[in-house]
Amino acid sequence: MKPLSGKKIAIVDDNDSILMLFSALLDAHGALVETANSGEIFLEHISDMAPDLILLDIQMPDMDGYQVLEKIRRTGSEIPVIALTAHAMSGDREKILKRGFSDYIAKPVDTRAFPGQVASFLLPG
Repeated sequence: MKPLSGKKIAIVDDNDSILMLFSALLDAHGALVETANSGEIFLEHISDMAPDLILLDIQMPDMDGYQVLEKIRRTGSEIPVIALTAHAMSGDREKILKRGFSDYIAKPVDTRAFPGQVASFLLPG
């Protein structure tokens, strides 16, 4: 069985190349992937998507990842939300966790390790 088999994963990123790459990587491991290229579009469709996990870019032009996460959490949702960021400097993880993200993945990603990283966020405990 594929590690992400049947898991619904939403990817929100304003970079279409990243959406295509991440979708292909996760799809190959059995995930059901939905994408949105803006925070506003994602928030309009989150209830239709009903994801098990959200991968959310921090820096987007219309609404940044922190703003999107705040709106998600205001609904009472406890869906794991993983920040996608190119800014993985010392102290960034603490800032990201303090703002309410479940964890983060630094971009660029290691494409071989990425599906396993994502799967680890869906494990209980």
